[in-house]
Amino acid sequence: MDQIKITLPDKKVLTVQKGATVYDAVSLIGPRLAQAAICAKVNSKLVDLSYQIHSDCDLVVCTYDSPEGKSVLNHSCAHILAQAVTSIWPEVGLGVGPAIDEGFYYDFSKSEPFMQSDLTKIEEEMKKIVQANYSVQRKEVNKKEAKDILSVNLKKNKYRLMILDELPEEIVSFYQQGPFIDLCRGPHAPSTGVVKAFKLLKVSSAYWKADAKNDSLQRIYGIAFPSQKLLDEHLKLLEEASERDHRKIAKELDLFSIDDSVGAGLILYHPNGAIIRSEMEKFMAQENLKRGYVPVLLPHIMKSDLWRKSGHYSNYKENMYFTQIDEIEYGLKPMNCPGHIVIYNSGSHSYKELPLRYYEFATVYRHELSGVLSGLFRVRGFTQDDSHMFMTESQLGNEVSDLLQFAIFVLKTFGFKEFVITLSTKPEKAIGSDEIWQKSTESLREALVKLGIKYEIDEGGGAFYGPKIDIKIKDAIGRLWQCSTIQVDWNQPERFDVNYVGSDGNKHRCVIVHRAIFGSFERFLGILIEHYNGSFPLWLSPKQVSLLPVADRHIDYCKSVYAKLKEEGIRVHIDESADKIGAKIRNSQLQKVNYMLVIGDKESETNLLSIRNRNGQIQNEVSLDSFISQLRDEIKTRKLD
Repeated sequence: MDQIKITLPDKKVLTVQKGATVYDAVSLIGPRLAQAAICAKVNSKLVDLSYQIHSDCDLVVCTYDSPEGKSVLNHSCAHILAQAVTSIWPEVGLGVGPAIDEGFYYDFSKSEPFMQSDLTKIEEEMKKIVQANYSVQRKEVNKKEAKDILSVNLKKNKYRLMILDELPEEIVSFYQQGPFIDLCRGPHAPSTGVVKAFKLLKVSSAYWKADAKNDSLQRIYGIAFPSQKLLDEHLKLLEEASERDHRKIAKELDLFSIDDSVGAGLILYHPNGAIIRSEMEKFMAQENLKRGYVPVLLPHIMKSDLWRKSGHYSNYKENMYFTQIDEIEYGLKPMNCPGHIVIYNSGSHSYKELPLRYYEFATVYRHELSGVLSGLFRVRGFTQDDSHMFMTESQLGNEVSDLLQFAIFVLKTFGFKEFVITLSTKPEKAIGSDEIWQKSTESLREALVKLGIKYEIDEGGGAFYGPKIDIKIKDAIGRLWQCSTIQVDWNQPERFDVNYVGSDGNKHRCVIVHRAIFGSFERFLGILIEHYNGSFPLWLSPKQVSLLPVADRHIDYCKSVYAKLKEEGIRVHIDESADKIGAKIRNSQLQKVNYMLVIGDKESETNLLSIRNRNGQIQNEVSLDSFISQLRDEIKTRKLD
């Protein structure tokens, strides 16, 4: 038989017989790796371990420690969930069951709602499927055969048949485990027994294909792990995350609210929340100006013709809101790029002016389904720290490098130290030529390499108009959050004829870079609330100092201290309640006040302060001037607790 060569990531080469499976090749590397393997990449294509290799190739083995392995394990558990549900309720309709960042879900069509007791029953059935350790086998058929398979149970496979009709390929794949078979591209774990531990988390409603005009389904969420230890650690993390829920903390600290009389997904900032938001804006404005950005402002609505020209109307219309004015259609802006381009195009620009960096704290509106709205994390109206930079192609590398360093500086200032950076490539739904996309993607890759930044590839994860770099931050309890994005765009310059006059006196096409570092103020604030558990560093804190008089006779001295602190711009208040001093301290701690000044006879007589921070540390006999100097330094340096 013919032999083929397989090149591993460390450049070592394996020799196997033509037609050998990926698992055969992995077994040659070592039995421990073969046991841990979930799937693999052959020439960058994600495949099952049963995939047969017929020519020389590159091979990357994916265990649970890889993003691909984690995703495939969760997807396989989604199939185990579907098998369990249809085993208990045979006529339940199957929707889709993908892996997601937080685990997996599966959508079901069931006349009666799933109850919490049902989840327990489903989990017990899933355990039986895992213990049976069914081999997971891929079967490829043509679309006619696939339709015959699915048509055996029309009620169960109604949505599967809809998916089948929309698939462009003529050959499709099924995956079978025991008696259960499902239409699926795959890949999957080699057997159900690979899923050692799992947990069903919740049930919610979901529309078929996320369209409110379609059927309402029931979505069961879950998470899967290769060991019980990892599951236990994750459940502990979820418990801690629940305690840090920004919606709960916001209510306790009176930061923001969402009111039905105003509308779902629309945030009402209370004074305490508005203070934090204002400090975020001031910081970002200062840093933008330091780096040569100039502010611009856009209206909230713009004519639909502009959105047609930009491509948003054909690629993003379902996420937009529209209205009629004087029989002309207008769209509430979901993004700012077209408006910033119109500002740029209002005059001519020399190469000497470039790069030109516009920034705006711009409120945008996007139509999100009510079922996915979640506090500050998923809203319908939000404000981006948006920027668009117009430059020559030769300036692109330096600009992207500077942006990466700018973003990391900002994120570190807010207390984030660990990052996961991804380079997202051309999606299925995109505008522009392959040549432009390749050029854009390479420019981002080169900037990452230049700075020595490790990154992952997110195939197909780019915006419809260009590739992007995304930065995820790790919070205090180890969760990753998507925040900053840097996007290169040669497509909008073509659509809007965006030019500059070069040194030769001729017009040349600009390159545009889109950038947001927070992503949105709302989402970033939600992350901050949970990261700090409501205990903000002094410079961000809405309540920096509380003055706590022991008795009414101490209030006059409190007022004199209050006046001096207020003059310094310190956010200070006096607790003039009838509570005893212990209760006043407790109330200030619950409100996460950074410093509490207990004012009694001794402090009033000596003009020296007794200072307690929210962690219980005490400083005695401190002068007011010294305390003010301490506060100034902590705020100026944006010191983190």
